Amino acid sequence: MAVRERLQALLELFPAVLDRLGIADQRRGGEAFQLALPVMVTGLLRVLLRIADFLMIGIALGDAAIAGLELGFQYYFIGFGLSLAVSSGTISVVSRLQGADQPERANLAVKQSLWLALAISIPLTVSTWLYAPSLIDILTDDLATINFGATYLSLIMLSMAPRFWSMVAARALAGSADTRTPMYVRLVTLPTNVVLNAVLIFGLGPAPPLGVAGAAIGTAVANVLAALVFLALLLSGKYVITLRVGGKQLDVGLIREILRVGVPLSGMRLLQTFGRFPFLFILGILGTPALAAYAIARRVILLAMMPAWGYSTAASTLVGQAIGGGEADEATAYGWQTLRIALATQLLIATVLVGGARPIAATFGTEHVALSANFIRLFGLVVAGFSISRTMRGSLRGAGDTRWPLYGTLLGSFVVRLPIAALALPAGFTITLLGREFPIGFSLGFTAIYAAILADYYTKAGVNTWRFWSGKWQAVALASKVGETVRGSSDQHDGTG
Repeated sequence: MAVRERLQALLELFPAVLDRLGIADQRRGGEAFQLALPVMVTGLLRVLLRIADFLMIGIALGDAAIAGLELGFQYYFIGFGLSLAVSSGTISVVSRLQGADQPERANLAVKQSLWLALAISIPLTVSTWLYAPSLIDILTDDLATINFGATYLSLIMLSMAPRFWSMVAARALAGSADTRTPMYVRLVTLPTNVVLNAVLIFGLGPAPPLGVAGAAIGTAVANVLAALVFLALLLSGKYVITLRVGGKQLDVGLIREILRVGVPLSGMRLLQTFGRFPFLFILGILGTPALAAYAIARRVILLAMMPAWGYSTAASTLVGQAIGGGEADEATAYGWQTLRIALATQLLIATVLVGGARPIAATFGTEHVALSANFIRLFGLVVAGFSISRTMRGSLRGAGDTRWPLYGTLLGSFVVRLPIAALALPAGFTITLLGREFPIGFSLGFTAIYAAILADYYTKAGVNTWRFWSGKWQAVALASKVGETVRGSSDQHDGTG
């Protein structure tokens, strides 16, 4: 216990130092940090798992396998986008009901989320199993990449329903201000995932070397294990949130509110995902090395982006509970202070990763180290935009105002990113619309790719920040009638919190 207390005291120094430097308020920033920390630990494990997958696959099979893994994983993200509709609706509704002291309604909301998760994920798993090769074939002509991607996708999707439920359970606990329990679950299941993947990818011990299939099987097994643990915990009745097998099964009002909050965020994630497909197609035209370099850089820079997941969850919980308790001023202050500490955290990590871009890229076994390092440096420049966008989105989500993040994603992914990225295509490259051909390629290569990524992230950051600054999200929370009536704020435009 003494070691734990010393570690806790050491961690508390971070918000204290930021307060002394005038960067973030120690009380509110400290609360956000404490809530975000377990999610960050969980996120770190997830990121390390994905990095380990790409690292091991790159060492074992090379750039084509890395590219295939990236393409397969993007289709897996479609399931994540749909799960966001349920899990984000869950944390918003549960946090407001807990803030309004309605625990039984919060428990019933979790049950609605479980049924929604099953109804969405099972058909998605079946359809992906049937059409995996055709889906990968859309994005590349490289046969090796197609085979690797289809193998990974068809197997990993078998665990979509368990992964879906784990996300719902973790967000439900977070909505009740318990972010530690999901961390403990992941502390067990994610290392298990890494070990299984290593054994199955390389064929360690009695296991045969399965390559990409081994990465998918190991992850699927770990997803099922995590889902079973979360199910047991919520059925135990020992937590603030409880899943009750008996009693009322359906509540149309709660389902409607979960979907009202979650569908725009799900639409946002799906827009990001579907917008990434034509972007990946453009990278594929530039060559398999471009796909592999992009995949490596994204996994590496997630180490800097990952804290935003924790701060976004903390913002949702703190803003949602303050709104549920009728404290609009406090909700606003929590939103701004969480953003401040999020930026301080992520920019520190990004600086280290950018400084070591080349040696980090070289560890992945790629034949194109310089290109991968350039992508890492580029993504380092967008970390601030990602931090702002994601944290502000979390604050809006806590109040149930999720439409504007959707608008920001639509603007950034489709109106900004894709037209700029298309300039990378060879001169004379055309698309056909309404029976007419339009030239979109100008042979700008990676210059256009880099500009497109930068513009996308900072567009989304601008939209989400403007919406929170406007204070109009409070009216959305009031109109939802979930929790207590929101009292007015004296100053909604104070970016200092």
